[in-house]
Amino acid sequence: MTVHNEALRDHACLIVHGPDQPGLVAAVTGLITRHKANIVSLDQYSDNPEGGAFFQRVVFHRPELTAAFDEIESDIAETLKPYGMTWRLTDQSIPKRMAVLASTSDHCLLDLLWRHRRGELPVSIPMVISNHTNMVEDVRSFGIPFFHVPSQGPDKSAAEAEIVKLLSGNVDFVVLARYMQILSDNFIQDVAVPVINIHHSFLPAFIGAGPYRKAKERGVKLIGATSHYVTKDLDEGPIIEQDVVRVTHADSAADLQRRGADVERAVLSRAVLWHAQDRVIRNGNHTVVF
Repeated sequence: MTVHNEALRDHACLIVHGPDQPGLVAAVTGLITRHKANIVSLDQYSDNPEGGAFFQRVVFHRPELTAAFDEIESDIAETLKPYGMTWRLTDQSIPKRMAVLASTSDHCLLDLLWRHRRGELPVSIPMVISNHTNMVEDVRSFGIPFFHVPSQGPDKSAAEAEIVKLLSGNVDFVVLARYMQILSDNFIQDVAVPVINIHHSFLPAFIGAGPYRKAKERGVKLIGATSHYVTKDLDEGPIIEQDVVRVTHADSAADLQRRGADVERAVLSRAVLWHAQDRVIRNGNHTVVF
């Protein structure tokens, strides 16, 4: 049974993306008016009004949305067909199903579970999957199912196949909360939903093990974190959010790691929130975030 967010009942979000051209805004707003809906918010962006790309996010309220949803979708398809636009319509009252993959570091995972319990993230969490067992009791204390899928040795195919089996048909997106495994191209293709990662530092700085030790040795004055979509190119997917904090010569590598963990939590939670709210539009290797 689907649990609805009552505060967002009868609210829909329409994302439109494609070649910029005259008449798009009028076509979309006119469509919404035809269905006796009221626009709650509207954001749009064009990277070049002469032959560039157009991006739009519209949230609208329509009483008895569920009954009218299919009709609205059909009208959108017909209305936007002449413009050659890509679009998607979502019922904002239905939380997206988010699975979390983690390893031994708990700060990002527990932060997401805590924010979810407080109602700060409009998602449901059907499962947490880890290649270690050190967080099983913490996860289950939140009432979230925990699955242990070991991943050892150079051949990860069996572990990945088991994870895909767990995820298949049960989630709308996946979050890597410091899941310290490199995902294969086959896994990314087979999981068939967006995957969001959190990475210490501004990519591609200090890739690999011991990033905060490397940062300390380099004498950095800023440390940060990057959240991005996962693609077949390691740590090079479209960036959703980044942030930094200033550090000094007096901060030890442990200080950098502690302060970096705070940034990682904040950046990942914002990226998850924006994705769950349909605020992120992917455009090649870039994103537009409304």
